[in-house]
Amino acid sequence: MTRDLPTSLLMFIASRAASERIFRAVQEAGFTDLTLAQGRLMMGMEPDGSRLSTLADRGQIAKQTATALVDKLERAGYVERVPDPSDGRARLVRFTSRALAVLPIARAEEARIEAEWRAHLGAERMDQLRDALTALREVTDPHRPPHQA
Repeated sequence: MTRDLPTSLLMFIASRAASERIFRAVQEAGFTDLTLAQGRLMMGMEPDGSRLSTLADRGQIAKQTATALVDKLERAGYVERVPDPSDGRARLVRFTSRALAVLPIARAEEARIEAEWRAHLGAERMDQLRDALTALREVTDPHRPPHQA
């Protein structure tokens, strides 16, 4: 007897497939020193930089794990630690030009995935999916940007 999979698991399966494709595209473009875990951590970074504690929280990993990942990313030249202009005691983890070179590759694969999903589901169902997932952020994403009125 089979059961219907929970919606949360269905979302995870789609998300995992997309993440793996994006990671493969980045690897095939020559960024072979990046790991999937490092890439996931980088996904949580703000364009102007993020505090390590924020990255750990977004990645749902221990701060020590986030520190180890950032240390490796820093040694590989993908990120740098800089003073936080809002708090002189804190530091931000910020992308370097090397990391910024990865972003167009990842974004292009994201666009291919979106196009394939749109072709498979149809425009209306894809728009409904995006609207529903965006609405779910209101109750599932503690890091969502403030609501724009």
